Amino acid sequence: MYNIINIQNLTGDFMKNITFNVIKNDEKVQAYIKAGDDALRALGFTEHSFPHVNKTAATAASILADLNYGQRDIELAEIAGLLHDIGNMVNRSSHALTGAVLAESVLSKYDMPYHEIAAIVTAIGNHDEETGRPVNITAAALILADKSDVRRSRVHENCMEEILADIHDRVNYAATGGDISVSISEDGARIITLRLDIDTSVCSVMDYFEIFLTRMLMCRRAAAFLSAQFDLIINNHKIM
Repeated sequence: MYNIINIQNLTGDFMKNITFNVIKNDEKVQAYIKAGDDALRALGFTEHSFPHVNKTAATAASILADLNYGQRDIELAEIAGLLHDIGNMVNRSSHALTGAVLAESVLSKYDMPYHEIAAIVTAIGNHDEETGRPVNITAAALILADKSDVRRSRVHENCMEEILADIHDRVNYAATGGDISVSISEDGARIITLRLDIDTSVCSVMDYFEIFLTRMLMCRRAAAFLSAQFDLIINNHKIM
């Protein structure tokens, strides 16, 4: 009987260690992500669907991995990246807060430990630049990953006249390449670098800063929370 109880406890502990792939394949999660993107698309926003959330998840995980955080911290950041925009199906306004509540309802059904749910929910609730802050490592990684996803493929198919008329479409369309990476300098400094290639025939670098300055300052705070420095390089010129 003693051995049976131990096996049951081990099984219960294992089941609580919910993986990214389990959450990714959840039908509710998939439906919420799609509904959020459909709503934003109807409002004229850029893509917020599976390409964005999967990229955000992968980038958040990569940042923490490169900074040598533990495997479970890495996976929690990955899950937060996947779920961070589900609140858009309710309304774009306060989507971080509604998304946090929705995420809690999704994660609770898996009997995930409360402290892990709390880390993810806190991160999602703090990823929006209007009110959010990097209050834990999950939030810091999510902020950096989410705010760095600027790329042409996020612009929905429109005529060029419509793209140029909207500054968000214009800036994303102008971003022909970009990546965020982590490096360690010879003196041990941790540096998180966002490199962007912007087609200045579509928009100027100032256009980028007009809508993304707050996001870049948020990235700087997020990097600092991870004991790192944030560098922004646009067209091979260091901006921050």
